[in-house]
Amino acid sequence: MRTRVFVWIAVVFLATMRVASGCGPGRGAGRRRGPRKLTPLVFKQHVPNVSENTLPASGLTEGRITREDPRFRDLVPNYNTDIVFRDEEGTGADRLMTQRCKEKLNTLAISVMNQWPGVKLRVTEGWDEEDTHSSDSLHYEGRAVDVTTSDRDRSKYGMLARLAVEAGFDWVYYESRAHIHCSVKSESSQAAKTGGCFTAETTVQTSRGTLLRLEELRVGERILALDTTTGSFKYSEVILFLDRDPEQRREFLRLRTASGRTLTVTPSHLLMVASNTSDTYRVQAVFADRVKVGDRVLIHNRLQPEIDTVISTEAILKRGVYAPLTREGTVVVDGIVASCYAVVDSQSIAHWSYAPFRLYKSFLSLISKNVSSARSVSQAPIGVHWYANILYTVAQYILPNRMLHSFIV
Repeated sequence: MRTRVFVWIAVVFLATMRVASGCGPGRGAGRRRGPRKLTPLVFKQHVPNVSENTLPASGLTEGRITREDPRFRDLVPNYNTDIVFRDEEGTGADRLMTQRCKEKLNTLAISVMNQWPGVKLRVTEGWDEEDTHSSDSLHYEGRAVDVTTSDRDRSKYGMLARLAVEAGFDWVYYESRAHIHCSVKSESSQAAKTGGCFTAETTVQTSRGTLLRLEELRVGERILALDTTTGSFKYSEVILFLDRDPEQRREFLRLRTASGRTLTVTPSHLLMVASNTSDTYRVQAVFADRVKVGDRVLIHNRLQPEIDTVISTEAILKRGVYAPLTREGTVVVDGIVASCYAVVDSQSIAHWSYAPFRLYKSFLSLISKNVSSARSVSQAPIGVHWYANILYTVAQYILPNRMLHSFIV
């Protein structure tokens, strides 16, 4: 009964936020925009203008998938009749791809038919089980396709590349006069998921004066966090794990600072970055993958936060994801101040969305105040927390698309 009442509180809360979010600039506000003019890509141009195997593009390679590999079950066939598959091997391999790649390809097929009536999208290469590409090719993982138009009119290929960018492929390359190369992020990468987490080895400081790895941390523990209203540190209760999965494999970003601190975090997690404003500094929550060498992050040093400079960043793959949520909405991890939230670049919006749950936990604390603190500490379940799932389900119906991912881990 208490859970049902709490869910309705969350629904009303989100509906109120919907009303508030309807004002001001953004999609749906102001004058309606006309169709945007698309500019074809030029030969050898790629979008984005970075290497394919970097975080802003399609991310790290995760290793070749063979038919005997357990990951082969994750590849899905594409039988879209609006797409012509070359299938020169005769094995159907070109039809196999990741779900993300399939979705983007199907979107591109629609765009091609709209752009050139009577013309279809043609796939010349999909998943590759032979050694026809470089060793780090995403074709071996079903994350890349080479495409042309069905009429093989090369004068269309520049616009075809632009349509692929618009369809949502994570990296598009006008690779040769004969085809356009398109690829997507891994299903396990942060940009293909809606989440932000730390690794199992990441440490936090407890109110008992000990350092705990996140794989050892339990709900109810009080850990070091930043009080954003006062700018000072305090110990804050862990009220839930937004996500906790020891076996999940993710793409992480490892940042190193001048003082020797190292933090490993998913790219869309929010970190506290400082910028100068006259003789003081202003703190802003920024996605980890937007933090560059030379940027300054907040670190823990005694009572007040200090500034440390990022000296290197690198992408890595690791197993195990942990996302604790404190009452403050912040956490000090490996000595660096971070938000508990991800995906939306607004600490305040994300924190407000969990206000009903914080009230709910406070209510439970009041009615069970006689329970010892030792008994209140408990292990979190595996997977995404039910409240995050409820918020996402509700948000699909009452929130605009531009805010939808504010409420996911």
